[in-house]
Amino acid sequence: MKKILTVQDISCLGKCSTTVALPLISAMGVETVILPTAVLSTHTMFKGFTCKDLSDQIEPITAHWKKENVHFDAIYTGYLGTIAQIGQMEKLFDDFKSKDTLIFIDPVMADNGKLYPAFNMDYVKKNAELCGKADIIVPNITEASLMTGMPYKEHYDEQYIKDLLDGLTKLGAKIAVLTGVSLSEGKTGVYGYDTEKKEYFKYQNDRVDASYHGTGDIFSSVCVGAIMNGLSWQQAMKIAADYTAQTIKVTVENPEKPWYGVDFETTIPILTDIIRAYRYY
Repeated sequence: MKKILTVQDISCLGKCSTTVALPLISAMGVETVILPTAVLSTHTMFKGFTCKDLSDQIEPITAHWKKENVHFDAIYTGYLGTIAQIGQMEKLFDDFKSKDTLIFIDPVMADNGKLYPAFNMDYVKKNAELCGKADIIVPNITEASLMTGMPYKEHYDEQYIKDLLDGLTKLGAKIAVLTGVSLSEGKTGVYGYDTEKKEYFKYQNDRVDASYHGTGDIFSSVCVGAIMNGLSWQQAMKIAADYTAQTIKVTVENPEKPWYGVDFETTIPILTDIIRAYRYY
């Protein structure tokens, strides 16, 4: 059985980060090891949330793993709360990356043209350095524009997306994939570039007219889980895009109208059926 380490916060209530990654990747038949960067009472869309930084626990936990000769088939990082934690991830990669370890980074820090309130451009620069150590990175357009120094555009053409990908791969990542790329009205999806094969990949599905916290975490978690099941990164991106869209659609149709996260628990059987089908295709 493959083994993934996922490094991100635990929002006890909110359906995001670790509380999404752990059940989804596990449901895909992959052992999921967690390294919490912080514990929050809820995710940050709630008012008055509590937060306990766990930076001081990262080194002793990973030191114990080294003594136990733990090997990871993939290391997947999500939300990192501080510049210091990014530095800790660089050391973690050095300590645990072997020839067959996939480094997958979701550089969570911005959206809709703006940095999240807790971050600044020093954080962006450090995150860009970390992305340079990755096999696969999956920023959104805002994050990509910040890391590459290109202007953020709400309306763009395909060449703009290719220019962003070029800038991202120059950071050092082997494969860069932009999320939330809309190439025509009513569509959204992903656009990636593989530096080794010098190939582009794009996939578009129908846009669901709703926005929920944690959907990026669902996308990234499903990507990593699919790759660990032997699928290509292109297949993984397609599955993740479709599954995320389907989960949003199911949530929109829920008469209880949940607001703080999507009903991914309801759609897990759909995901496992998809993975099973690909295994035997």
